[in-house]
Amino acid sequence: MDCEKGIDMQRSPTWFLAAVLAVFLTACGGSEDKGPTTSGDGGGGGDSAKPTLKFTAIPGEDPSRLQEKFGPVAEYLSEQLGVPVEYVPAAKYSASVEMFKNGDVMLAWFGGLTGVQARHFVKGAEAIVQGVEDPKYKSYFLANADSGLKPGDDFPMDIAGKTFTFGSKSSTSGRLMPEHFIRKNTGKSPAEFLGSEPKFSNSHDLTCEWVEKGVVQVGVVSYTTYDRRVKEGDTDPAKCFILWKTPDYPDYNFTAHPKLEETYGAGFTKKLQKALLDMKSETLLAGFQRTGMIPAKNSDFAVIKELAMELGLLR
Repeated sequence: MDCEKGIDMQRSPTWFLAAVLAVFLTACGGSEDKGPTTSGDGGGGGDSAKPTLKFTAIPGEDPSRLQEKFGPVAEYLSEQLGVPVEYVPAAKYSASVEMFKNGDVMLAWFGGLTGVQARHFVKGAEAIVQGVEDPKYKSYFLANADSGLKPGDDFPMDIAGKTFTFGSKSSTSGRLMPEHFIRKNTGKSPAEFLGSEPKFSNSHDLTCEWVEKGVVQVGVVSYTTYDRRVKEGDTDPAKCFILWKTPDYPDYNFTAHPKLEETYGAGFTKKLQKALLDMKSETLLAGFQRTGMIPAKNSDFAVIKELAMELGLLR
């Protein structure tokens, strides 16, 4: 058929017109297959699968350990929640906060400081779960065996003049609280008290390694990391020993993004909290170095928020 000549519509009966028009449109390409109609939720209509719930964690340990730890947690949560769950690694502490801030992840295992920072940026974000051990967390000041230092119950004033490292700049146990205790006990900033600018290893594991190898004479770490490394034979306590244990403070927590309710429906955050609290597997909990999970709320970390503001780490 020559499409350009058209059809004599005035001489065609109605039924015939309809039939001819269909043929005409086909010949002219008017019935081009544009694929199935999709709804605004990305296809599949009301029965479409929910988007993947992505979560992250501060990179306080070796990346391979984190993947081993959180991969199984993602599988567990997926089974409990009925939605796909994926662990997304963060390269830095600050990156985990940025991912949460941008909504790239809607759940995160934060330290006390990064949790406070994330909730500061994302209004409506809530700390929902913490480990049994987290309300009474602590840091270890570690010393190299050749440093000449001796362990004790009081703050180690003798570290003045020694080479020193924190962990990450955004670490609660590896920077914020140790710096607080240095200032509280000496009345000076770390650099003023030590006599030089402290280093930042960016990892609890690396801090242990640096102190043991003598890269620095003193370092501060999460107590769970040091205890785990000694237990597994990765750190020799005869070469890298506990110089001082800090007083207790609140630390790690799972923080939930407010968009969870928009994405997965009203009440989903409570469902997520319950799934985390019901996580009883010794294997999963061992990855966190926790004996169990308990509820958490934003006010549990008020002291962390206050200290972060004092030290200019919360803007």
